[in-house]
Amino acid sequence: MCGIVGTLNLTRAHPIDEHLLLKMLAMIRHRGPDQFGIYRDNQVGLGNARLSIIDLAGGQQPISNEDETVWIVFNGEIFNYIELRPGLEAKGHRFATASDTEVIIHLYEEYGPACLEHLNGQFAFAIWDKRSGELMLARDRLGIRPLFYTVTAGALIFGSEIKAMLVDPRVRAEIDPLSLDQVFTFWTTVSPRTIFRDILEVPPGHLLVAKGGEVRVQRYWGLTFPEDGAAEEKSEDYYAERLRELLVDATRLRLRADVPVGAYLSGGLDSSTIATLIRDHTSNYLRTFSIAFSDPDFDERGFQEAVAAFLGTDHSRVECTQTEIGRVFPQVVWHTETPVLRTSPAPMYLLSRLVHENGFKVVLTGEGADEFLAGYNIFKEAKVRRFWARQPDSRLRPLLLRKLYPYVPQLSGRGGAYLEAFFKAGLTDVEDPAYSHAVRWRNTAALKRLFSSEMQAAVSGHDPVSALRQELNGAFKHWSPLSQAQYIEITVFMSEYLLSSQGDRMLMAHSVEGRFPFLDHRVVEFCNHIPPRFKLRGLDEKHILKRSMKGLLPTEVCLRPKQPYRAPIHRSFFPSRTSNLEWRMANDPDLDYVEELLSPEVIAAGGYFDADAVSRLVAKCRRGKGLSERDNMALAGVLSTQLVHRLFVEDFAPRPVANMGDVKRCVGKDISL
Repeated sequence: MCGIVGTLNLTRAHPIDEHLLLKMLAMIRHRGPDQFGIYRDNQVGLGNARLSIIDLAGGQQPISNEDETVWIVFNGEIFNYIELRPGLEAKGHRFATASDTEVIIHLYEEYGPACLEHLNGQFAFAIWDKRSGELMLARDRLGIRPLFYTVTAGALIFGSEIKAMLVDPRVRAEIDPLSLDQVFTFWTTVSPRTIFRDILEVPPGHLLVAKGGEVRVQRYWGLTFPEDGAAEEKSEDYYAERLRELLVDATRLRLRADVPVGAYLSGGLDSSTIATLIRDHTSNYLRTFSIAFSDPDFDERGFQEAVAAFLGTDHSRVECTQTEIGRVFPQVVWHTETPVLRTSPAPMYLLSRLVHENGFKVVLTGEGADEFLAGYNIFKEAKVRRFWARQPDSRLRPLLLRKLYPYVPQLSGRGGAYLEAFFKAGLTDVEDPAYSHAVRWRNTAALKRLFSSEMQAAVSGHDPVSALRQELNGAFKHWSPLSQAQYIEITVFMSEYLLSSQGDRMLMAHSVEGRFPFLDHRVVEFCNHIPPRFKLRGLDEKHILKRSMKGLLPTEVCLRPKQPYRAPIHRSFFPSRTSNLEWRMANDPDLDYVEELLSPEVIAAGGYFDADAVSRLVAKCRRGKGLSERDNMALAGVLSTQLVHRLFVEDFAPRPVANMGDVKRCVGKDISL
């Protein structure tokens, strides 16, 4: 795992500044603290900060082909590089390293951009082809690894993280009102947007080609599902057995490393499945890590300990307090580079720190199972609402929803009248392509009441939901309702939030690489063709995975209802004061930023939110009673937006180029030094 940066002259001949490349790398050294390398000629500059995992001695980047006419900087892992190499050698390609990076460069020589079709991995890379004067940026199918770019002053500038790009004086951060509008609707921006105006991401499953002053972005892979009712009819046993076979191989490939590999263990089905497959199908020593919470409403340590004992793992956990979440939240936002409506990334930040402190660089996790095997309550919610919509006046059908949210008191404890009011809006709009997510988006969009008059004016006439509907895959309308819901969840929420703000960014903050067997593209494509009734059987989520793992996991894990990962919000920033300890915590100087950034003066100066509305929210948070999920999201959203403004717009501070050790310098033969 690594971080990459670079610049390409498109229409103007800017000097390719070595020191600027090093300053860009210094901003993302957390992604790759082991080695640094740069390539430059008169047209392009490439940089790499390396976290050495494969070919520790020989894999330093940039890496070239045999005659140094093609160069690559690479962030990620190609898990099938061992299988790919012999075929390339048989075609006459000569290798100088044992790294997976070099396999890409020779694949590119052989197939051009079509090399992406051969890769099983998680990646973001840049290839400079001096022969054609072409720069290619590419990102993995599901967006596991980030890659951003902007075009300004006649140049293309790119990086694994936006902060690296902001070092370049040609790039500035300005929060885009339409992007903030998306965040306060979908919980995230929608690709290719980022929170910053004119800074874009290469979307998942896409490549960017820059040549002759032009930039072209194109898709090379996308999610597909069978038409409704057209899934191949095979037995449940077939799907369960084939799923297990694919997961075993995906896990085996993701254990390839020249450093120790651990695993996250949440106590749920997904992470327990991966840990079990490691134990049962490899000889790897099994080291596991988990989060526990001091707040019992969020704590799952009992399940974690039960699974660790069952598997016999060497297990460690970090205990996360409410106040600790508040203390690290500024660092969390520094790494997410975007506002968030949850504090959930913060415990993941603490967990990756635990992994790093224990000397591990790689962990396997269970991300992707809920999305591709229908594990989330939003899928069950949509199914119940469609059932209810057939008899919209029924008083009994909406009560089924009470079974889905026992962990949200506002939904589970107020009875049928509240549930009916909450979920009935748009109930009969079953032809709406966004039917499954309409309730969530409508609820989140209510937070925009906090927007300032200037923000309200800036987004007036902008309907992010309508815009998203227009961008949906053309085949979307022919898919089953569950497949439609999965597509939206995967492309909007998983790729843009779960794998980024809560995934890559929190892992790499402490130089830890996450690997995700459920996101192997072979597993993904197989899961997409499993009949919906085997994924969501009645209201039994991930039914086929449970069937696949039957007898391999404790029964209580397989039968345990899905409990989404959540973290405390308002008490993390406004601790209760019912004891001397809590009083001291409430006066923790590490939380002073909360009062400052939410003060009426600072809110008004930022211009994003209405100072009076935020003051009312703050007063409610201080009282600590009667706060809804919406209030909690509002607090996280406002505070994180204020932090993004402070850290990236108002007071962005480049890091000094220091303690970077020996830098590998690769210089094009046509450059004058």
